[in-house]
Amino acid sequence: MIDKILSRPEFQTEPPVLVDIGASGQLHGRWKAFAKYAVCIAFDADDRDFGYVESESRHFRKLYTFNNIVTGPQSAEEDTDTSAFYLTASPHCSSLLPPRPDLIQEYAFAPKFELSKVVQLKTRSLRSTLDSLNINQVDWFKTDSQGTDLRLFRNLGEARSKRVLTAEFEPGILSVYDGEDKLHEVLRFMEEQNSHWLVELIPKGSPRITPALLDSFTTQPLLQKFVLFSLKSSAAWGEMTYLNRFADEAALTQRNLLLGWVFATSLKQHGFALILTQKAKSLFSDPIFDEMENYSRRRVWGRILEIGFWPEVVKKFDKLLGR
Repeated sequence: MIDKILSRPEFQTEPPVLVDIGASGQLHGRWKAFAKYAVCIAFDADDRDFGYVESESRHFRKLYTFNNIVTGPQSAEEDTDTSAFYLTASPHCSSLLPPRPDLIQEYAFAPKFELSKVVQLKTRSLRSTLDSLNINQVDWFKTDSQGTDLRLFRNLGEARSKRVLTAEFEPGILSVYDGEDKLHEVLRFMEEQNSHWLVELIPKGSPRITPALLDSFTTQPLLQKFVLFSLKSSAAWGEMTYLNRFADEAALTQRNLLLGWVFATSLKQHGFALILTQKAKSLFSDPIFDEMENYSRRRVWGRILEIGFWPEVVKKFDKLLGR
């Protein structure tokens, strides 16, 4: 169904646009179903783990890569500036902001934030980069910038940010960097903007145990992992996913409704996918929206019929009956 939708004329001239900030590691798993139809713009200042760019580029319709710091200046002229970038023991923890491992010294993951060195790197504005590529709409915005997620989303500008169909953030709950954007600030901003709704908020973290105490059990890395697995993690950051509410008239184009359904379906938000089909059918007469509605309904019924679902149903009925 996704292939059928994204093969339509709407996406020949306006393919889905994905922005990946902090693109270390591997292709985002949620994008695999539609990456081949999409244009991806990937940024990462720390190139020590930027290998997926070479290995995964063939999976996108078009891939632009920038080994730069992404910042919030407003004009292309400011992109000639450089800024200090803090390389940490783990490439995934490097940041434009100074790390503060002293603030998390009672957590097992503190050594990952130890400063390796400070380098000067060229900066790029997200907004001016998109302008230079003639991209007016970002459809899926994903950022793991280690402390600057919210300011980067805001740098899209009000018009672009409100048109984003899916947004993913990983802001901190603990203070790990100087001046970082925190989870509660993302929640407040997105509520005030009132253009998106929160699909997921998954707390992530690290066991609260000092590295020295961890070493007191064993210094063998493999055995230390077993110790860590035995300990309950404490919330340190959150994985947040938002979907566009499609309450703004400007968002209610046929292309956006088609792509919004694809994104909602890929996130298993079949109820919201059905809502989008009803909005679309009230505005457009294309029979594809009947197919999409039927597909979403089948997915709901399929979930009901899954064997693993029935124990949860039994538990809920037992609770209602007081058993």
